[in-house]
Amino acid sequence: MKSGDQHGGVNNAHTKVLLTSMSAMVAETTTFPIDLIKTRLQLHGESISSSRPTSAFRIALDIIHDQGPLGLYKGLSPAIIRHLFYTPIRIVGYEHMRSVVSDDNGSLSIIGKAIVGGTSGCIAQVIASPADLVKVRMQADGRMASQGLQPRYSGPFDAFKKIVQAEGIQGLWKGVIPNIQRAFLVNMGELACYDHAKQIVIKNRIAEDNVYAHTLASIMSGLAATSLSCPADVVKTRMMNQAAKKEGKVLYSSSYDCLVKTVKVEGIRALWKGFFPTWARLGPWQFVFWVSYEKFRKIAGLSSF
Repeated sequence: MKSGDQHGGVNNAHTKVLLTSMSAMVAETTTFPIDLIKTRLQLHGESISSSRPTSAFRIALDIIHDQGPLGLYKGLSPAIIRHLFYTPIRIVGYEHMRSVVSDDNGSLSIIGKAIVGGTSGCIAQVIASPADLVKVRMQADGRMASQGLQPRYSGPFDAFKKIVQAEGIQGLWKGVIPNIQRAFLVNMGELACYDHAKQIVIKNRIAEDNVYAHTLASIMSGLAATSLSCPADVVKTRMMNQAAKKEGKVLYSSSYDCLVKTVKVEGIRALWKGFFPTWARLGPWQFVFWVSYEKFRKIAGLSSF
């Protein structure tokens, strides 16, 4: 942790949690429609009715046609709730662990940052997994409505209640293993790459520690995070979306089973379904988040991340 943050550590931690939550809410609201389209793309191909070719543009048009423009924000509330837990834990946790591992951030290697980033992401994801599950289920509900089927849930609290009733408390952590795998890869790419890229940009005087440096670093981290995490994201989405049938059977028995079946039925490229919507979301999301967060930290009198 930088020297400017060492005084009033507890108060600073509380301030950072508040600032990360605010920044995440702004970023999530701005980019949520892209996340919804990405989820629909990743679920495409699971059933015969969705076997025809599709595209992100086509999915967006279908959503607007069937549900209106607000349909692009179905599942936003659980997504924001998730980020109130997930983002502060992983961001503040990363910065804390980084300071424990190395007093001087510049001496910490990219591999060290990757391990720290992945670890903080895993811890955050375990805690936030129930909200993530509700978000995925509600996003998938929109696809069911477009096929003339009755949506499973009327809202996030209804989804939470019905999941617990049908699948037990443990059902809220369905897909937690692929979720953790994805979180490790995303945060390994996102946090380590943003941190390291920003240092390189500033050190080589490409830009000062300002919005330009933050923008360049967020673009590079978004690409790294997407490339690493997309396969795990596809598996996570499909595992979390499936609900047990009356006879207790499920389509995928494990994340590995989901991975094998997806590749066998749809080919290896299916693991990168939704890559461009994911990248298109992560880029703007990280830009909005990091620029906002760095600006909020400056206003609050904290040093740069």
